[in-house]
Amino acid sequence: MTVIATLSNHYKAEKAKGNIDFNSDTFKGALMVSAFSFDKDTHATWPDASGEEISATGNYAQETVSVSGEVQEDDANDRARIDFDDVSYTASGDSFDACGAFVIYDDTTADDTIVGCIDFGTDYTVTAGNSLLLQSLALNSE
Repeated sequence: MTVIATLSNHYKAEKAKGNIDFNSDTFKGALMVSAFSFDKDTHATWPDASGEEISATGNYAQETVSVSGEVQEDDANDRARIDFDDVSYTASGDSFDACGAFVIYDDTTADDTIVGCIDFGTDYTVTAGNSLLLQSLALNSE
């Protein structure tokens, strides 16, 4: 299983314009259906991808998980790194739909800019009484 983290091109442009601020903006994350295939060119805003979020079953609530990110300077790899807090989901009463990715977007920008996507490299189904923990979430900006 290879995890792939990809920034959206729209995020890069909005960040360069000064429209995204990790110190004050609100960021959200969502689990995406297993068939979701992130495209850094066409998945620019949350409305571009929201139709592929898993359904609200098993105690999963759509578009509600806030994530905090902190930008780090990574001189060893000549890039900036955005580290996000861990996210945990627990299924209750029913299973979650199979999911294969996690999309992070800026809920503060006028268009809900997608920051990026973390593709798990495999699909997960969280059954009732079990949890999915997303740890060490990070996106690198080369």
